[in-house]
Amino acid sequence: MLCIASVAAHAQTSGSPSYTFLDVPGNARLAALGGVNVSLTDRDVNFFFSNPSLISDSLAGWGSAGYRFFTGDIGQTTFAYSAKFNRIGTLQFGVQHMDYGTFEGYDPSGMELGEFNARETALLVSKSHTISHYRFGVTMKGVFSSFAGFRSSALLFDIGGVFVHPDQDLSIGLVIRNAGFVLSEYSESSTTSPPFDVQVGVTFKPEHMPVRFSLTVHDLADVDDGYYDPLNEHVSALNKVLRHVNFGAEVLLHRNVSLLAGYNVRLHRELRMEEYGGGAGLTLGFSAMVKAFEFTFGRSGYIAGVASYNLTLAADINGMLKRRTIL
Repeated sequence: MLCIASVAAHAQTSGSPSYTFLDVPGNARLAALGGVNVSLTDRDVNFFFSNPSLISDSLAGWGSAGYRFFTGDIGQTTFAYSAKFNRIGTLQFGVQHMDYGTFEGYDPSGMELGEFNARETALLVSKSHTISHYRFGVTMKGVFSSFAGFRSSALLFDIGGVFVHPDQDLSIGLVIRNAGFVLSEYSESSTTSPPFDVQVGVTFKPEHMPVRFSLTVHDLADVDDGYYDPLNEHVSALNKVLRHVNFGAEVLLHRNVSLLAGYNVRLHRELRMEEYGGGAGLTLGFSAMVKAFEFTFGRSGYIAGVASYNLTLAADINGMLKRRTIL
């Protein structure tokens, strides 16, 4: 990729959040549901990336690997595994790696400075605990960022909870994301700020309808963060409220097959273009279980002809190993 910029302006602008790759959904189910969800329980071993309370002991032994394809040579790799230990119970482990590819750097006069790389990685450990119909969880993240040789690191935490209704297919989740502190700055003059956020959501399925709905409200930590609309200078109060809402739906065709769809209002409003259609913010996907493997695909639209694609493969690794041992 080509970056016509000075390498001296390497780090994040003062006052703007850093490590924003942490908010990019790395698994296909989350991406297909609009990219934000803190209330969908026991459906995917990757969902502790969103809310540490969404994973219980029922997914112990499950693991997954996923990749998200962006334009150019940008890509995101995600790994997750849930392991059960005798003394401490079940822990979730995860890796989230974003590779922005190779850039060509130039100084302000236009002189070529050579190529440089940009990468960010997060290592996660998560634990949840159930009390009656409530589940609480904490995720610890070690975050490492590198841009053209300038490096930064941070120790961040997600703290979340979820209520699971005992009789109905209903769950309500709340999470405080990316609270913590920066361990090292990119440079002496940089001011790094993690993407702190508070999110709340609800997931429910009507009793006689094969559709599970999710509604998530996000970006609650800074409701006055500025609102951009490429087609209008004025953004109405209702429009501002809706930009904090993400909609998701699962059409349950079969116990092993489901269709996924989502709508992120903020992405739609801020990425739409007058001369193109309204595909920005719309997401689609499907999930299918084949024998011991679950395959999930997600597509996230940005503008006409531009989208990212998620592929995630998950499996009950412990179960597969036990069956192999028996045979």
